[in-house]
This record gives sequence, structure tokens and C-alpha cells, in this order.
Amino acid sequence: MERSSGILLHITSLPGKYGIGTMGKEARHFVDFLVASGQKLWQILPLGHTGYGDSPYQCFSAFAGNPLIIDLETLCEDGLLLEKELPAPGDFPEDWVDYGKVFHYKYKLLEKAYARFQKDQHKEIRRQFESFCASNKDWLDDYAFFMALKIHHGGKAWTEWDKQIKMRQKGAVQRYREHLSGSIGFYRFLQFVFYQQWLELKAYANSNKIEVIGDLPLYVAFDSADAWANPELFDFDKSLNPRTVAGVPPDYFSETGQLWGNPIYDWKYLEEHGFQWWIDRVKANFLLYDILRIDHFRGLAAYWAVPSAEKTAINGQWIEAPGEAMLQAVYKALGEKPIIAENLGVITPDVEEMREKFRMPGMKILQFAFDSGEENEFIPHTYDKNSVVYTGTHDNNTTVGWFKHSPAADKQLMRDYFCLNEKDPAWSFIRLAWSTVSDIAIAPMQDILRLGEEARMNFPGKAPGYWKWRYRADRLTGQHAEDLLKLTRVYGRLHRPTDS
Repeated sequence: MERSSGILLHITSLPGKYGIGTMGKEARHFVDFLVASGQKLWQILPLGHTGYGDSPYQCFSAFAGNPLIIDLETLCEDGLLLEKELPAPGDFPEDWVDYGKVFHYKYKLLEKAYARFQKDQHKEIRRQFESFCASNKDWLDDYAFFMALKIHHGGKAWTEWDKQIKMRQKGAVQRYREHLSGSIGFYRFLQFVFYQQWLELKAYANSNKIEVIGDLPLYVAFDSADAWANPELFDFDKSLNPRTVAGVPPDYFSETGQLWGNPIYDWKYLEEHGFQWWIDRVKANFLLYDILRIDHFRGLAAYWAVPSAEKTAINGQWIEAPGEAMLQAVYKALGEKPIIAENLGVITPDVEEMREKFRMPGMKILQFAFDSGEENEFIPHTYDKNSVVYTGTHDNNTTVGWFKHSPAADKQLMRDYFCLNEKDPAWSFIRLAWSTVSDIAIAPMQDILRLGEEARMNFPGKAPGYWKWRYRADRLTGQHAEDLLKLTRVYGRLHRPTDS
């Protein structure tokens, strides 16, 4: 990966008139900002169809996109909605996403769009839809059926459905498919629109020499089409209840660890079947993204398995995983791919050996570097080129918020280590990140805008209530682009060689 830089900003955090960031014109304006500021990379969080808690790391499918980020104005341009049907722009908060309100109005409009689509006799769009359904049949049919069943059962998790369909008995599957055919068609349509809009946006970014870094969560959600339709992939008992669930032991973020609750893979089954599910999943992700970050990469070497009855992650155990064999199968099937390994947390030598074997860059977090009480691998003079340095991630406080609460001794270490402007800590950290030897430097949009802890995206281990932050369009100015371009030029990260 060439020396470059970029911004971490999820789609939902984009500005816009209708309550949530979408794949419409504001996303293209952000691409234009990346170009104007000399950046090459746009990093986003997982694009999946989010469930309870709105976390992009807990989705109803490992393959399906989030219908809430479909752009309504684009649907108007396509003749599937009327402008008069759109809600009043002033009905929504500008600084955060009211997911309940967005969900309520947006699905009504998406249903209207589907009704018009069904009446549309335009052969080309019908051909495109049928082609999309055929090309994605392996995951799309299960996802659309799962979502239709979930709505039919009042939103309950699949383990609470009628037993016959929970266990996918043949007769029940046939009956429900016939009964829910309309709803199944609706969810197929949503994915057709999502993929169409996303791939057009990605093409716009790529045409401007901007590459998209996507995010692949290691685990899938328990309440997902993947777990329901493919229970053999997971550590389930005969009644399809999980024996163990995923998490991590006590760490920087939590004294009791993090109990995620995701089902653990049956790695023996996956290996016996050539890791085909993983190959299909990675292939699908590289349709959506140019570069892929594997979240919780260390789980491919060994994973923290917690008995499903536990209330915290403390009483788990490390179990070895065949991640190297899986990656070899993926690379053999798909060729060498640009993958970033999220190697944070409790990292053992075998994790780093696997990462280095596949020449994947690891992650460096500047907010972890200045702990005056101990030496650590996040201090910049220890970096190597094959790494990605971040001021912070979606799981960290903003740099302004973090600096405010940093101990005096840590602040003194920062003063001693680099040219710290205490009145502008976010920009000081961006400058430091851009100056390192790391091939890639990334800053969250909150740090570009110098925002405080009110703009934090997530707090690991905390209750629902995060993933809501958005920025206002008028807060991102030409001065931001000019200042970032200057830094990017000074530290040799410009997105076009001719610019240097």
C-alpha cells in the first residue's frame, strides 16, 4: 500500500435533510472534500443491515446492506418516489440520528417505491433486478426470507419463532415462502436498490482516485439470516442454542471484558468444507470495498469463548482457530487482497506471525501511545511502514474529549515527545499521525472537526445509545481542506503523484 492518508466517516454520520446520512449527494460532496484535501482513502464502518442497538457490528446478514442509508432523492430521480412524498427536512435533528423516527418514515416510503417498481414495465430495470437476484441468490434468498419471517413474527429473534420454521422443516419452509412472497420480494428489492446506489457511489469515489476501506466484523450476529439459515457453521446444540458466545477478556475498555454474544464458529466444519463460506464472504466484501479491514483479527489465531449462560466475559477461555488455513484458502481462491488486520487488545506472538505471513498492515492508535506508566508498541518511534496509524477509532473518545481527561503525567509525556498544541490537541495528533512512517494515516471526522466527547461514535461494552453522531454540512469548510492538504503535502501523502 502506497503512502497515503484518509478520513474515517461512516455513511450514517453524513449530513442531510432526512435524519440520517445516505448514499446520495452529500456522500459525493464528501468525496469532493477528500479530493480537495489531498486524501486517497475513505474508511467506513460495516454497511450491513443493523438490528437492535443500531450497531453496524450486529447485523441481520453478513452480506445484505442497510436499507436506512438508501437515498430517497435518488429514488425520486428514478421515478420510484415523488418529491411531495418526502418528509419535511426540519423534522429531524441535525447532530444525531433518531433511528426510531428514521425507521418509521423511511420504510413507509420504501414500500411505496417497491409498489411503483412492481408496476413499472420498463424492461431494462426489470432485467437488472432479475440479474441481481440471480447473481446473489446464495445469500439473498435466505436474507429476504429471514427478514419476512422476522416481520411476520413481530420482530422476535428467530429462536422464538414457530418451532417448525425455526428448525427449517421442509413443509414449513414451503408454506411460509408462499404466504410471505410479497414481503420476500420487498426485501430483495431493498438490496437491489442498496447495491445499485452503493456501487454508483463507490464508482464516483474510484473515478476521483479515492479508495474505500471497508470493515468486516469477524463474527455475525446471533439473530441473523446467517445463523438461522446455516446453523451448521456455528457452535450450536441440537435445539440450535449457542453453547458458547464471543467476546474478549478484561482489557483497556472494560474490567469485566466485553461479552458480545455472537455465535462462535464451528471451525472444524468450516475447514472440512474448504472454508467456502468465508471465501464467499470475503469475495462479496471486495465487491463493495477496495481495501478490507478484518475486525478482531486476533480471533483467527485464537478466540475467547464464553459459556452462553455467563453474564460477563470474565469466565471464558482461549481456543485455537485455524485462521491461517482459512486465509490461505481465501488467497488461493481470490488472489492476494489488500487487507488490514485489526490487531488491538490481547495480542500474542502467533497473531503477529500470521499477520506478517500474509503481509497485512496492523493498526497503531495514537491515543494508546502516551501512557506514562509503561512502554508500549503504540509510541510512534516503534512503528514500521507496514501499518495504519489512527488518531483514534470509532471505539475511542474523540481526541479532544480524550485529551481533556488525560492525566497530567501523560500530557507531560506528550509535551516532551512532540510539538503539542494544547489548545488544539486534535490537529496536533493529526499532524503526528501524518508524520509517522506508517504507510497509511487515518483520522476520524470528529478529529478533523476538532469535536469533543459529545461526538463520540461508540463506547465498547456500554448499553445501546451510540452510533448516532452526525456532522453538519456547514461545519466542514474549505479551510479544513486547505489545512489538511498542507499537512498531506508536507508529509508526502498526497493522493496523486503529480500533485507533489
